[in-house]
Amino acid sequence: MHAYPSIETKESSLNSPLTDPHIQIKDLNVYIDGRHILKNINLALPNNSVTSIIGPSGCGKTTLLKTLNRLVDDTKGVEITGSVLVNGEDIYGKDAEVTHIRKKMGLLSQKPYPLPMSIYDNVAYGPRIHGIKNKKELDKIVETQLRNVALWDEVKDRLGQSASGLSIGQQQRLCLARGLAVEPEIILGDESTSALDPLSTAKIEELLIELKQDYTIVLVTHILRQARRVSDYILFVYGGEILEFGPTEQVLLNPQHEITKQYVKGFIS
Repeated sequence: MHAYPSIETKESSLNSPLTDPHIQIKDLNVYIDGRHILKNINLALPNNSVTSIIGPSGCGKTTLLKTLNRLVDDTKGVEITGSVLVNGEDIYGKDAEVTHIRKKMGLLSQKPYPLPMSIYDNVAYGPRIHGIKNKKELDKIVETQLRNVALWDEVKDRLGQSASGLSIGQQQRLCLARGLAVEPEIILGDESTSALDPLSTAKIEELLIELKQDYTIVLVTHILRQARRVSDYILFVYGGEILEFGPTEQVLLNPQHEITKQYVKGFIS
């Protein structure tokens, strides 16, 4: 367990105004079993870009990611104050519908979890739930999304086979296609390449860079080289607070906070 020193957040682009950000966080605090996990988070994330959340183990970065689609709700003993606005809608408001919120978010977990069904049905699953029944329309969605994740040519002749027969890298791309099939606005990733080999990792990274043209992407990663490769912005979390946020090259090569400097140099893990 880390013993975090007292810290002072540097003035940076953290509070810079953005035009209609997809994601805006205001005065967010998260407590779990009385422990203050996230502290006074205020943040607006740039649209159509990749933001990587970095920080030492136990700093709160995964909890922060889970607040964006309310997966944190499933944590026993959790208490949340403040607001998370997605396209201006407070997802913690009293009238917010969790199912509607999560439809806006595609999620890539640490390990892929294909559904126990065919490759085709994995991608068609979400659209069917949301009312699409027409076979031609479903066929088009399945092909489009499998092409979007560079998987179509690898699986087009075995769409009826079980998804469990795919390699782990293919399964992760299939899960991404499944998420994209419900037309989300935001893609979230929680160390989503940590279980993949280097070639599969490279494919996922290339896809994320391409997909940011149409989506706002937020990733948690513990690999600084990956953050530098794929990110437009870096968010450094330490002790449950945001210490620094800005363009990737600025944060990694010219950090403003001494603790950030120590982290990117490898003195804090």
